[in-house]
Amino acid sequence: MQKNFKPITKETIINEIVEKYPETIVVLMGYGLHCVGCHFSGFDTLESGAKIHGMDNETIEMMLKDLNEIVKQNKKLNS
Repeated sequence: MQKNFKPITKETIINEIVEKYPETIVVLMGYGLHCVGCHFSGFDTLESGAKIHGMDNETIEMMLKDLNEIVKQNKKLNS
């Protein structure tokens, strides 16, 4: 894993996640966040987008874990 890895948080803007880590799209879509290309993805945080789509805090935490895990795995494969 690279030293500059900054974990994805609930406060991360959805569009920033997708641009920096395109491998996360499959995770976001799997959780029902099909808004990865939506206009609001440039403004909504992961948490606000998830809440708009009816996710509870526990599901958001699981999604965060999955997102960060796929990024870590991808970094290991590419280093």
